[in-house]
Amino acid sequence: MWADFVTAGLTSDWRSPDLGRHAIGVALTNLSRSLYADHYNGIVTKGEPILNPIVRSADPTDDPVKVIVGDCGDSSHWLKYRADDGALTSATSGGRRRITGVVDKQADGSWKVSDYAVEDLGTC
Repeated sequence: MWADFVTAGLTSDWRSPDLGRHAIGVALTNLSRSLYADHYNGIVTKGEPILNPIVRSADPTDDPVKVIVGDCGDSSHWLKYRADDGALTSATSGGRRRITGVVDKQADGSWKVSDYAVEDLGTC
């Protein structure tokens, strides 16, 4: 999901069909809204976050249909820039933050992120 978001962020393509490859529901809506806001404000995102997700829990444990994933993502090299002149935005501040995701097994057997939370800088 994050790789698709990174790619879409290069042009703030809030309509990218790739966003739905690994996200559904609230997660997909939040990704699209974030990109739309950047598009509207003339902002693009460059670079990539550093992610090392781990499974925090699985339900049920013997044959899961829902998994909670946790991470301490680093956005130090994934920053927002003005699309018109390439200048770093004044609101840009990268760093480490706690990320939690809900990943649900789909009817076709695939797994997709249905919701996620990205907390403030310094939360991990």
